[in-house]
Amino acid sequence: MNSSMIKALNSMNSYQMKLDMIADNVANSNTVGYKKKSAVFEDLLNTMKNQPEGFELDGRLTPLGFNQGWGSRVTGIATDFTQGTLNETGVLTDMAIEGNALFEVQVDAAGTTAYTRDGSFQISINEAGEAVLTTSQGYPVVATLPDGSQGRIVVPDGYAMQVNGDGSVNAVNEAGNSIALGRIRLVEAVRPDALVQVADNLFAVALGADAAQAVAQVMPNAENRIAIRQGYLEKSNVDLSIEMTDAIKVQRAYQLAARALSSSETMMQLANNLRS
Repeated sequence: MNSSMIKALNSMNSYQMKLDMIADNVANSNTVGYKKKSAVFEDLLNTMKNQPEGFELDGRLTPLGFNQGWGSRVTGIATDFTQGTLNETGVLTDMAIEGNALFEVQVDAAGTTAYTRDGSFQISINEAGEAVLTTSQGYPVVATLPDGSQGRIVVPDGYAMQVNGDGSVNAVNEAGNSIALGRIRLVEAVRPDALVQVADNLFAVALGADAAQAVAQVMPNAENRIAIRQGYLEKSNVDLSIEMTDAIKVQRAYQLAARALSSSETMMQLANNLRS
């Protein structure tokens, strides 16, 4: 297999991965809190080729040899954490984050945590019969309780949940009585490249990355311009016009690479026929 075929194959594989990411973005354009993905490309190793001795002419200043590239490949997936549009729903369990932060949720009994921008929460009844604030998939939302410990938001029977901009949660009944339930825990993506998208519209710390360096707890205030909006949901930050334009560009590049592969095969056939 000659170098032109190798370069064409490498490029086609990379373009196919890029198309898959674009398709994933388009499919999730209406998913609450979804963050678009993009491919990170990197050139493959270049090879230095020596030129024939006949190029060694008197007075030649340019160096002998030339670089032969082997195409490019996708080395990673970058997530765009740009905030999407906030849409008012009026549902008390719906929440949206204004600013650069993520909700923290507990995904298993061992206390493993994940992060999300999807604030379409609900009240779920756990094994103990408690009304707990969870995601739509049933993962409990992590909060700092009034005693300073880490736990869950449990809404007492007969009370409605009230969430303030700083993340503090109160339970209020019809008589106007209020009970402090805690503060919803938010984290900031210090190293967004260390977070990977997993199932259920969640982000997790990449394997081998240090969670303490990837995310840091943040307190909503006026200085960092972070706030929780109750009764709102954040739309996806996918721009369909950009995604469709990128899809056309990648498809044309894929066709060009496929044509280069076909031309290389044709030239090899001609060379074999000449030898015979």
